[in-house]
Amino acid sequence: MRWITYLMGQRWVLWILLLINVPGTIYGYIWYQSQLKITPPRFLLFVPDSPTASLFFCFVLIAFLLKKNWPLLEALAIVTLFKYGIWAVIMNILTFYVDDLDITGYMLIFSHLGMAIQGLLYAPYYRIKPIHLVIAAVWTLHNDVIDYVFFMMPRYSVLDQYTPQIGYFTFWLSIVALLITYILCVKKDHFQLELT
Repeated sequence: MRWITYLMGQRWVLWILLLINVPGTIYGYIWYQSQLKITPPRFLLFVPDSPTASLFFCFVLIAFLLKKNWPLLEALAIVTLFKYGIWAVIMNILTFYVDDLDITGYMLIFSHLGMAIQGLLYAPYYRIKPIHLVIAAVWTLHNDVIDYVFFMMPRYSVLDQYTPQIGYFTFWLSIVALLITYILCVKKDHFQLELT
């Protein structure tokens, strides 16, 4: 497993991931375009969850290519990539069981699973401190409030009747993402690698 993590630190791998994530991030914001048009301006920053997670990771990759660490962005990236990656996978699987899933749904499952995995694979390269994790926790839990108190969550119309259950699941998914980040990145004994 460590050889995979070492491989992920190679510059050519970082460039490939950046070239995948930049268009993926742009596509994500386009995917949210119809929802953003009807979103009150004060909520705009908190609606496009997955592309914003991917955007955080793009900046992390740029920092790595510059042989730098930007720990706050690393914390935001790993927490949100895992949370929204897994969230989208589960929501699309639920859509399949409740109604049906088109080719876009399958694409979303695989792309979001990739989001979650890539965020975790870079854990040994992050330099996250407790304060960074606290800020990421505030961002993430605040986003849950915006989504499920003010109803700004991503639109899956066939799942509307399950909004309370999805909100509850999402809250605990946030907690799991924060706990995983703490275990992989903040604990004193976690495995670390230097960028090559």
